Amino acid sequence: MGYVRWLGHATFEVELDGYLVLIDPWLTNPASPVSIEEYKDKVDLIIVTHDHGDHLGEAVELMKLNPKARLAAVYEIANDVAAKLGQSESNRVIGANIGGPLKMDLDLKVLFTPAAHSSEKGVPTGVVIIGKEATIYHAGDTGLIAEMQFIGELYKPDIAMLPIGGHFTMDEVQAAKAVELIKPKVAIPMHYNTFPVIQADPEKFKKLVEEKGLGTKVVILKPGEKYSF
Repeated sequence: MGYVRWLGHATFEVELDGYLVLIDPWLTNPASPVSIEEYKDKVDLIIVTHDHGDHLGEAVELMKLNPKARLAAVYEIANDVAAKLGQSESNRVIGANIGGPLKMDLDLKVLFTPAAHSSEKGVPTGVVIIGKEATIYHAGDTGLIAEMQFIGELYKPDIAMLPIGGHFTMDEVQAAKAVELIKPKVAIPMHYNTFPVIQADPEKFKKLVEEKGLGTKVVILKPGEKYSF
């Protein structure tokens, strides 16, 4: 049995097929219930969707605490992380781009997807993680994009984590439309209420999704809570 655990903002801990994955590991965000040290020697894969501080987070520190972990990100972000880790550790960093599955020595399929946002380096992305237990889509920071329909058709995500905070990303209304395009079994709202500028109501998002009659279950997590599958 696997799970998705929300750690506040856009940060998630995922256990899938026995692997522990951290997505956008900003573990010091204001809502975070965890510390960086809790993940020492536990992480198999770190995924960074784009190079903003609230998403790259403590990726470098976590790589140092987890000498067997890999990090996957868009090529330019990966190169920057590799440089910070040093030559001897750079082989653990996987630079990729939007497109087909990454070539890596884990028995998971990982694909970066388009996102409408910005990034200090490289381009912003979402990510699809495909395992035997589930297929998970983390949209990253993004506005509503038509490509979400292709993600739904091609990969049929069981779980979609979607930003609802507005201002920098989709709001509740746009995220509900994203659910309509993706058609996941479960939708989990993220990237809201961390700061005043991204205040949003997850119950409003849930209501809007339910009104569409899609059959998608909206799961609202508090930081630290898990959804098991």
